Amino acid sequence: MAARLAVERVVAIDWSGDRSAAGQRRKIWAGVWTAAATGKVDGGRVALEGGRTRDEVCEWLIALAQETPRMVVGLDFCFSFPAWFVREELGCADGPAFWELVERRYGELWLATGCEDRRFWGKHPKPAEFCGDGLHRMLRATDIDCKLAALIPEAERAERVRGIGPKSVFQIGGAGSVGTASLRGMPVLRRLREAGFAVWPFDRPALKEDRPLLVEMYTRLNTGPVRKSNAAARAEYLRAKCREDAAYAALSRGVMAQARESEDAFDALVSCMVMAARRAEFSTLAMPLDPEYKVEGWTWAPGVAAKEED
Repeated sequence: MAARLAVERVVAIDWSGDRSAAGQRRKIWAGVWTAAATGKVDGGRVALEGGRTRDEVCEWLIALAQETPRMVVGLDFCFSFPAWFVREELGCADGPAFWELVERRYGELWLATGCEDRRFWGKHPKPAEFCGDGLHRMLRATDIDCKLAALIPEAERAERVRGIGPKSVFQIGGAGSVGTASLRGMPVLRRLREAGFAVWPFDRPALKEDRPLLVEMYTRLNTGPVRKSNAAARAEYLRAKCREDAAYAALSRGVMAQARESEDAFDALVSCMVMAARRAEFSTLAMPLDPEYKVEGWTWAPGVAAKEED
């Protein structure tokens, strides 16, 4: 049981692939839950932090891990691409090898306006090979399974999947694109792993050995259906949470104001609250059943990829 209570800090980061430092500082937000000094299981302090670039977030996380090694960090971008692309097209054995290739050679080439590889779409129409019967090729197994089916009962699916459909990491432009943030996030994954972080599911969680843990998360799955871009809808969502959840009711006025004012801060806060509430799960994360998880990665979802300790 002690291992299930070992998490001392949870950080949920709403990421951004913005090229400019100013854009990154405006769009990247982190929700931070820190265990109470008293050691109470339900105690903790929640803060919202912004104003950092991707590189600065990386250095900040390394410093936080030195202070509280039993830390879990959720990052809102895809940790890899479909297996056929990573292994068969590029010859990479696993996700971490792919990150190196992205940083060293391909990442910015794929993001360039004049990119000749038309599979990276959004600045131009989706290619025919990703339409119709080929739709699945632009998605990882986790994009289909974890983000849609794993948590949503069939009777509720029509309502709950509204706005929660899986996005393709090949999409680098337009509404809902995740490719840009992912390609510019993978070098950060590489640096954090070199600094001692375990990156699930490419590595097994090692919180008991004081090794901080990184997981891929999906903020829309954490928030559920809500018009996040609408300030009034965000405010109503937070008011409802305060009525039904004591953890939200205990949040400071400053944190609540930040989440009402910024969609990115809202995503970071709600994801942090979900991860903090389920923090015991991170000590017992199972490896995904899909055989390609070492290549494609997997999205953490509340209650899905956890098991009780033997």
